[in-house]
This record gives sequence, C-alpha cells and structure tokens, in this order.
Amino acid sequence: MPPLLKFHAWKLAGLLLVAHFGLLAHLIAGSVKPLAEWHWTDIIGEGGSALLVLTWACLLLKSRPAGQVTNLLFYGLACLFLSLWMDSVDELIHLPEGITWDKWLESGPMPVGFVLMTLGIYHWHREQLAISVQMEKRERLFREHRLFDKVTPLGGADYLRLQLQQALHEAQRERQPLSLVILDLDGFSAVNRQYGHAEGDRLLQALTQLLVLNLRRQDLLCRLAGDRFVALLPNTGEQQAGQLARELQDAVQHFAYKSDQHGERLHLRASVAVVMALQDSPESLLQRLNLALARAKHVPAAKCA
Repeated sequence: MPPLLKFHAWKLAGLLLVAHFGLLAHLIAGSVKPLAEWHWTDIIGEGGSALLVLTWACLLLKSRPAGQVTNLLFYGLACLFLSLWMDSVDELIHLPEGITWDKWLESGPMPVGFVLMTLGIYHWHREQLAISVQMEKRERLFREHRLFDKVTPLGGADYLRLQLQQALHEAQRERQPLSLVILDLDGFSAVNRQYGHAEGDRLLQALTQLLVLNLRRQDLLCRLAGDRFVALLPNTGEQQAGQLARELQDAVQHFAYKSDQHGERLHLRASVAVVMALQDSPESLLQRLNLALARAKHVPAAKCA
C-alpha cells in the first residue's frame, strides 16, 4: 500500500464499514428482489458511479497529506459515495412500505457531500494559488541563479546588464543620477601562476566580502570578468562615486590576505574608474566604463575593450 494511502487507511476503512452497515440494515429489514425486478440500467449507473467516486477518494488519499483540504474533499466524496451506494442497494433489496429511513440514507448524504466538496475545492483553490506564487518565486530565483558567478556569490556580467537596464530606466523615470565604478586587480594573473587557480579563487571570494562591506546597502556589486568588478551605484553622482571608488581602491591595497600554502601576505593593488550614466544603453555605458579604466591604467583602450 502506498505510504500516504496507508496513512489515511482508517478513513477508507471507516467509509467501507459504514457502507457495509447500510447494506446489512437493508438485508435485515427487507428481502432481495427477484432477478426479474432488477433494473440493470439503474444498477449499473448508480453502482458504477459509486465505484468511480470511491476510486476518486482512494486517489485523493493516495496523493495528498492530511489536512483541512484533504478532509473536506474526502468526506464530501464519502457522502456522495454513500448516497449512490444506498441508491444501488435499494435497486436490489425490497423494503416494507412503513420504512422511511432508507430515503434519508439515499438522499441525505448527497447535498452534504456537495457542500463539503465545494468548501474543499474552495480551500484547494486558495492552496494552489499560494503554491503558484511560491513556484513563481522559485522559478525566478532559478533563472537568476544561472546568471550568478560560479566562484564568488556575485552576479555575473549578464546579471549586471539585466540590473543595469532596470537601474537606467528607474534613474530616468525618477530623474536621479546613476554611476558605475569598475575595479580591476593589478597583477592578479601572477597570483594564479605562482599560487595556483584554487588560491586565486579563494582570494577573489575573500575580496568579494571586503568590497561588499565597503559599499552601501543600495549598491550592487557584480563580477564583470576575471579579476574585474563593477559596482552599480543608484542615486549617486560622479563625485560621490569617485570617493567610493577611492575607498574601494584603498581597501584592496590594505587587504591583508594570507595564502593557504605558506601563510604569507599577498600584496594587492587595484585600478579604478568611474562613469555616470547619461543617455546610455547598458552596453554603451559599460563600454565607456571600460574606456575609462583603460585610461586609468594607461593602457591603449583597444586592448581593454
């Protein structure tokens, strides 16, 4: 027996027991009709419907955990099953004229079952809406997760472009300044050659935490490529962005990172550049930022584009 159905087995056993008692009550109070008086269309229709409803109840208990929704749906189906079952039993057993309780057994559970089913479907609908909201959040998180860098906990270049597009639109709508700071580690390739790429990855992970601590809550830091980082600074003019860039540069220079191999300090330096958004697209703004970094490093711009 499936685990969930086994967990709900007492409900199903109780339903079948009640149906059995109903059959016994008819047999004790009445007598089986002769075969010639059986209406096969009614027996097949009502009995088949009862079996289908019982199958629905089993599938419900097999697929759902215990709870309000499950209980409402099951007891609603149970009432429908009992009503159809009593109808089918009445086609097979003749009761004396003075007995009226069979009519209550046939008709009474039906409206109760529909009311319980309606309440169950209503709460199931609300449950599905809540699940849909959660699934939508998880799907959005999964889509965005693929845009994050595999080494650091930062967004990658594609995530930066996505956020930059939204930030540019918001800055134009709110008429607020928007600036970008780019930070490039000088001589990081030598760290990878001397200490290995695993050490270089650990350095980037530690440096990421340092840079985030030196930014404001509303700022966004992304890893553009390799040892190059970009900070998106909303509601920030070029002068204030320049001050933040120098603070990041000083933080890198004073960062006392120790290698795992021998514990010696790796002395780091970084080049920074700042641009403020004008009437730019994300690509044109990033291109201006790379050109500004090239000038700051005194390297021909063509090599850094």
